[in-house]
Amino acid sequence: MQMKHIVRKLGGIGSSLVVAPVLTVLLLSGCGDNTINSTAAAPLSCAQLAGKTVPASSIGLPTTGATVTAAATIPSAGTGAQATGEYCLVSGAINPVDPAAPQIKFQIAMPTVWNNKIMMFGGGGYDGTIPAPTGNVPAGPTAQLTPLGRGYAIFASDSGHQANALGSEDGSFGVNDEAVQNFSGDALKKTRDAAVYLIDARYAVKAPKRAYFAGGSSGGREALAVVQRWPQDWDGSIVLYPAWAAASLDLQFGRITRALAAPGAYLDQAKRKVLLNAVLAACDTLDGVADGLISNVAACNATFNPATATVNGTALRCAGGADTGDTCLSDAQISALNVYNTPITFGYPLASGETQFPGFNVYGADLGVANASALQPTVTTLALGTSQPASPMPTTAPYLSVFWDQWIRYFVTRDPNYNSLTVDPQNPGSLQARISQLTGLQDVNKTDLSAFNAKGGKILMAHGMADALVSTRSSEQYYQRLQATMGAPAVTNFVRFYEIPGYGHAVSTVFNASWDSLSTLENWVENGVTPPAQTVADTAGVPGRTRPLCEYPSFPRYNGSGDVNVASSFTCATQ
Repeated sequence: MQMKHIVRKLGGIGSSLVVAPVLTVLLLSGCGDNTINSTAAAPLSCAQLAGKTVPASSIGLPTTGATVTAAATIPSAGTGAQATGEYCLVSGAINPVDPAAPQIKFQIAMPTVWNNKIMMFGGGGYDGTIPAPTGNVPAGPTAQLTPLGRGYAIFASDSGHQANALGSEDGSFGVNDEAVQNFSGDALKKTRDAAVYLIDARYAVKAPKRAYFAGGSSGGREALAVVQRWPQDWDGSIVLYPAWAAASLDLQFGRITRALAAPGAYLDQAKRKVLLNAVLAACDTLDGVADGLISNVAACNATFNPATATVNGTALRCAGGADTGDTCLSDAQISALNVYNTPITFGYPLASGETQFPGFNVYGADLGVANASALQPTVTTLALGTSQPASPMPTTAPYLSVFWDQWIRYFVTRDPNYNSLTVDPQNPGSLQARISQLTGLQDVNKTDLSAFNAKGGKILMAHGMADALVSTRSSEQYYQRLQATMGAPAVTNFVRFYEIPGYGHAVSTVFNASWDSLSTLENWVENGVTPPAQTVADTAGVPGRTRPLCEYPSFPRYNGSGDVNVASSFTCATQ
């Protein structure tokens, strides 16, 4: 759920294993056919791309071909790090096999001065909109050129459906099997193949020299899906806060939603602030300094208990456990938080093989407190929202609750009037078979990435330690599984996984991360430069402060002296 694609009016949080056939290019001639011959010696102008088609045989999964619906030359613009050269903006649509399924709509930005590299952007939530090809990688720094500004040909799609007013929370496409398959991962291959076909034709090349993917949240799931399913297509992947076990996460969303929907269990914004103050009082100095950031999250999780915590000498728990106002938490609210903090376990088999989904680092996360920052409404939307979960589900309920509600109504039951709060995700009864089937599609959990490693592919993965929408612990679990499957030395050869204290989901007013992951990935893939020590900067909480970007399971520990806003005053430590 990269921020640009996760807010409701843009696009936040699935993959069946398909062996893609070897692509062939049809050399068509005569009969007035305007299909592109991608092996043509002469490059095509931007105007010549308009109306052109891509044959279904050049797309590695079943479609009925693709068509370019518009092509326009966009002049160079901007200065410095915001500069982009002239490029051709192509819009197109990939046609489904099922006539009732939506098209996959996509865009490609092809710079006039091309660096012979391509990048695909992932989406967010339920997708449904096309990420802007002029955008940046997740948490990309504004002081560095965007991928398009660096000369990349950039492409992205809506994942195979067009969102309604709910934007990235719109799951109504889930009533169509092909649309679900596309969202769960198939659209990634279809979009990539169509885009590469057109890029080859535009520049008269046989293949780009390098291919990268970048995404966060659902886009992070997609960034893992492409290297799991089509490793030969990609050289590197930037994976931020990935919702990789998407259906299992949905089930955890349901468990948390039902807990928050209980009478008196929902925390308003004032109570969230009191909770955050209590956690800071207990955990801020566990990293050696009081700096407003909880960096030693493991120690905080092990010690903080809302039932016994205090704020300025006053118990966080309301006297007697009853709700006595906004200065304390009731037993019902503490119970809901404990659900949020703990894993869901599945007592029935899932097609994906998952048996659980972890809890969240809820103690220390910004659950949507009120402050004056222009970023905070997005933070609140992606956390607990402003309304308690109910049926029908308010659009202002927690993002995770709306997401669960849409999944049950459209993906699972395909009954838009179904009451999602009646579904117990741990005992789903007659819905069990369908839920299991969906996990097989949506949980992108393959951990043998030997083919990607063997071809020299690299992965940079990062997750905020205060993420309230996709559990940081789930990324830790995936990384641990990679090590268990492939061995730690093999994983070290091609994966780096970092955690960022204070960073929430996609955006934060505590520590809003800025990291030049693309330069690091390029140097690793193209020049064999193992990632050196990394630094991450804050653009919102304390603008300009930096921290070392620590590899899991380490965190930034204060050295005991030096400016608390400078990374050199900290050392990555495990305790």
